[in-house]
Amino acid sequence: MSVTFEATNIPGAWIVDTTAFVDERGAFSRTFSHAEFAEQGLETCWRQISSSSNRNRGTLRGPHFQRGTFSETKLVRCERGRIFDVVVDLRTTSPAFGAHFAIELSVDNRLSVYAPRGCAHGFMTLEDDSTINYHISADFNPDASSGVLWCDEEIGIEWPFPPIMISEKDRNLPRFAELRKLGAADMLPAF
Repeated sequence: MSVTFEATNIPGAWIVDTTAFVDERGAFSRTFSHAEFAEQGLETCWRQISSSSNRNRGTLRGPHFQRGTFSETKLVRCERGRIFDVVVDLRTTSPAFGAHFAIELSVDNRLSVYAPRGCAHGFMTLEDDSTINYHISADFNPDASSGVLWCDEEIGIEWPFPPIMISEKDRNLPRFAELRKLGAADMLPAF
């Protein structure tokens, strides 16, 4: 069993694939290996492990990030159901600034997404009762918490269908143009 890493169009963002050992009992896979992540130059110290349970198909969360010294790396995996997962590059120094990538994560495909500091992360559930597991490199700070509007035309995320459930907070996240005006030091995550 090993972990493999596939680069995305976002520098430092990876699709993480785990090979499962399958027998008559079921399946076993390693979802994180300190040695393999360190060898790839990736984060290996997780300050939080969180879970998001979502009752309904079409629930949209994010895309979220934390600013400044609270900037965080996330390793995201779908433990139940299916999600449409999105990473948006908000690093002004990145050649992919403003770009995004999206992928389906499911309990069946056993893929994870590694979203580096300076990127926003969000998802929409594709099935009822979808559960997402996050390994997060920084402690949550509500004063540093922000995001980018899920339907911002400049970023151009093509969600599979219009969201059915979205929080009031996420409906009112700033647009990408607003984040750009504020500048990296004030609004965007530090690298």
